Amino acid sequence: MNINREEISKLAGFVGAAMALAGYFRHLIQEMWGWFNISLVAVGGVLFLLSLVLNFGAIKAFFSGRGGRLGANTALLTVGVIGLLAVANFLGYRHHKRFDLTAEGLYSISDQTKKIVGALQKDVKVLRFDKNEDPQLADLMAEYKYVSKRISYERIDPQQKLEVARQYKDKLQGPGDILVICGDRSERAQGATEQDITNAILKVTRDTLKTVCFTEGHGEKDLAGTDGQGYATIDKRLKNENYTIKSVSLVKDGQVPAECSVLIVAGPKQPFFPPEAAGVGKYLDAGGKAMFLLDPETETGLDDVLKTWNVEVTDNLALDFSVVSQLFGGGPGYLLVSNYGQSPITRGLTGQRTIFPMARALKISSGGTGGANTTSLLTTSEQSFAKTGGVKSGQEVQFEEGKDIKGPLTLGVTGTRNVGGKEARLVAIGDSDFAVNGFARFQLNYDLFLNSVGWLAQEEDLISIRAKTATNRSVMMSESQQRTFFWGCVLILPLLVLGAGAYIWWKRR
Repeated sequence: MNINREEISKLAGFVGAAMALAGYFRHLIQEMWGWFNISLVAVGGVLFLLSLVLNFGAIKAFFSGRGGRLGANTALLTVGVIGLLAVANFLGYRHHKRFDLTAEGLYSISDQTKKIVGALQKDVKVLRFDKNEDPQLADLMAEYKYVSKRISYERIDPQQKLEVARQYKDKLQGPGDILVICGDRSERAQGATEQDITNAILKVTRDTLKTVCFTEGHGEKDLAGTDGQGYATIDKRLKNENYTIKSVSLVKDGQVPAECSVLIVAGPKQPFFPPEAAGVGKYLDAGGKAMFLLDPETETGLDDVLKTWNVEVTDNLALDFSVVSQLFGGGPGYLLVSNYGQSPITRGLTGQRTIFPMARALKISSGGTGGANTTSLLTTSEQSFAKTGGVKSGQEVQFEEGKDIKGPLTLGVTGTRNVGGKEARLVAIGDSDFAVNGFARFQLNYDLFLNSVGWLAQEEDLISIRAKTATNRSVMMSESQQRTFFWGCVLILPLLVLGAGAYIWWKRR
């Protein structure tokens, strides 16, 4: 049996290359070298180099010929293309861009979350404790990590990483729990939605939670009320925004508690006593923040406080007889507002409508003594007017020249005032019903309320449009339209195409 030394040396080169690659790929899979992988790479490398040495003459002769030069050019071109692809891939990784082409941005996190996550100064870990991955959550966390490198996400299998599960056992309730961790603070997310995770991030990254105080004792809206006129939805949403909610009575002490970051007077039906009103005024004079929701046909006892902020509360009922306002079936007492002032509160509401049932018009005057900068926030249409003295039962509603106030009307104002190095802030709206439970379907109304609280609390990162819903683009066709579509697209159009093809074939035959 003849042994061809040249063939053996060539075979050794192929075997050596295969052994070296096998050892390297085993290292990638096992994430460790080990003696066996090192041996494969070492022996394979020696065999490959030995084959090159023994076949050096044949290799030199091959590259000296025409076929060798063409092969070398092809190899160089291939290496060049691979190099360009590698550079493009590297640049894409270092300067990664994501695009959401849906009109509503359904596959992007909200502006609110982007503000919060983009401003993080601490590293935040999001852990999901489950054996199986949640693809939707993984995609959502990819959006978070794209906005900020301080966010990391990991799925933890409690059976494989028992020490991690034991470390947070007091926070976990069952499979699928999501834990948000920042330093030594951790918070279990209420769910796997964007709002749940962002709220948990806020809780673990903010040093203190601000307190929103609602006055009580004057017939104000009931925070615990779940009926159509209650504020239970507002209470829940404020808590979801990580505020501490508290009801306060000013009768006893005559002053606003020091822990109140924001004071809200939500639709009082009885007037404040003079000591109470004085306490509210002192709170604002000390740099406080307050929101006044003042319904029509009620005496609040707060007129003098508001006058120092250039806000005049008059006895009137705002009405709107425009066609758009009547679309909601509430009559002229339902006012639709689409004109907003230049304020962070309404920045995301431009071009959209909020609705106010039974509201009073406010007036910005120049008689304030506190040096407040007061501007309009909400303005009605030109078809609206304010009925002075309200509307009595059975009275025919019509505009009275010289008595009533012709629109556009101001339904809401904002004010700021510098007090001893602090900035006092005020929001006044001539209606408290726009945020009741019965208006839960009007999402923008709640955005207006929550944005106002966020601005007053000087937490502008909480201000944005929160809900994203897909636009219904389904096509509804009548029976005759369906028949027309069927005959036109299924029968006539294909026959026309076939006929045109047959005609062209006949002409070229």
